[in-house]
Amino acid sequence: MTKIYEKAAVSRVKGIGRREASFFENSTLRMQVDDIGGMIPFFCSVQDKRQINAHWQPWFRSNSGKPYTDAEDGPFWKSELFYNIAGNFPCAPNFGPAHIINGVTMPPHGWTANLKWDYIKSGLDEKSGAAWALTEMNSPDISMPLSFKKIDALVPGQSVHYSALSIRNSGDSDTEICCAFHNTAGAPFLESGCLISAAANAWITSPPGGEFDTTTRLALGAEFSVLSRAPLSFGGKTDLSIVPPPIGYTDFVSGAIPKTAHLGWLSVVNPRLKLAYISFFPGPAAGRNETGDDEIILYFNDLWMQYGGRPYTPWAPWDGGPDLTYCLGTENAVGAWAYGLDYARNMRTLLDSPTTVTIPAGGEKTLYYGSLFAPYEKMILDSGIVGIDAESDRLICKSATEFWKFDADPYFTVLRGIREGLL
Repeated sequence: MTKIYEKAAVSRVKGIGRREASFFENSTLRMQVDDIGGMIPFFCSVQDKRQINAHWQPWFRSNSGKPYTDAEDGPFWKSELFYNIAGNFPCAPNFGPAHIINGVTMPPHGWTANLKWDYIKSGLDEKSGAAWALTEMNSPDISMPLSFKKIDALVPGQSVHYSALSIRNSGDSDTEICCAFHNTAGAPFLESGCLISAAANAWITSPPGGEFDTTTRLALGAEFSVLSRAPLSFGGKTDLSIVPPPIGYTDFVSGAIPKTAHLGWLSVVNPRLKLAYISFFPGPAAGRNETGDDEIILYFNDLWMQYGGRPYTPWAPWDGGPDLTYCLGTENAVGAWAYGLDYARNMRTLLDSPTTVTIPAGGEKTLYYGSLFAPYEKMILDSGIVGIDAESDRLICKSATEFWKFDADPYFTVLRGIREGLL
């Protein structure tokens, strides 16, 4: 049972651009979850008067308060997703570009990242003191009759955003989908010298024929075992685990989480600020014994390294202009790179891991997911994280020589209890 030694709170607000949102806070973390796309533009570590936001807020994000229209906004933003994009957001049933699949028009990263979530209610969990909010969304196309429920929660004493994403299939046939959370770090947390670590032990760059062909510095379709030795297109290796300053390239790599892993995770450490940003979720080995057949397992760590390689809008102010966008996508997914649902269905597996999850006819599956943003002390994680283990009430982050424990609920006990009570 979670100790209640502080309070968590949730309220309804209108954020920048007059976007309706749920705002969560406790003594160490503040976050805003927008109704549109489930975007989380603010994910702030609070230390006395210091507040540092981990999440990317694009310079091109529209804050006009006007709804997106293709006629007026399409030439610059290209899609409604880029009009509203920020921070972290859920991606389903698509993970990748817009396309038409079986007659269904699928937006980039799916309906959950583009449409407005319907706010249902919010409150405090009596047992744990956690603040929570429930939102819902239905498929706009009856040809793919999916519905989505999302619970966002903040537990007292923990610097963690917990989310339960439930996907129901009301149709009479099974539906294969992609699913992901698109964590994206930005300034002031993200800067050159940050260190990236992940659970994955096998990596592969995106293949030819996609959006990274003209932006990458990496060899296309190349496999490698560690982030520190990624193959370059012009020969040699580079260390992807160290975040560079803007270098004029945009790259994407996927890493398969070991099938023996009970916990999936991906981290970014800023040794100058002494802050760690960590996403975590049930790993492939959790499987039937620990999570049951009704849960979604994410098999891939994905890195979208947006370091200035897109000289076109909305990344640049005009086509052919300078890319002004610097951020790092630390994404976790079941998908094939970020090439879309149709591509993932045809691919079937990548690095011997599945690229889709099946929502059975008349059934439902749920993804449990956590994002932590918290400080550490001394120099314990200054060289990065080499591994993460779970205890009942902590994440144990190991460096090369020491370890640091963050208060957390890696088995999602509180979130599961909230979901059971609500749904």
